[in-house]
Amino acid sequence: MSHPDITIPPVPADLAAPRGHYSHAVRAAGLVFVAGELPVTADGRLLNEASFEEQTRQVLANVGAALHAAGSSVDKLLQVRVYVTDVDQWPAFNALYAEWCGEARPARVVVPVPKLHYGFQVEVEATALA
Repeated sequence: MSHPDITIPPVPADLAAPRGHYSHAVRAAGLVFVAGELPVTADGRLLNEASFEEQTRQVLANVGAALHAAGSSVDKLLQVRVYVTDVDQWPAFNALYAEWCGEARPARVVVPVPKLHYGFQVEVEATALA
């Protein structure tokens, strides 16, 4: 980016390159903004046929990788936004999320949506301290 106070970290090896005109993470004003992460493996494989649990694990791993690449971490999360296509999957998501977050308890919202890109079941975006 052209603004000196905005940093876009390079795409780490454990994340696929973005499929659109966006960055996985952006650092600015002491914060890290993580784009909506989908269940895409580092080699670009789409997990749209995988179970909800496998998709969730991949999405959370992608959020963690984006945070790490931007110099942040799960324990610095401030807010997490979760989009699910089936709100009945919320208990499964919450269990995997709690395991992934550990002691961190950022503010969080869940948004049921009718569908996500590529037929995915879950997407997560986040904001953290840098």
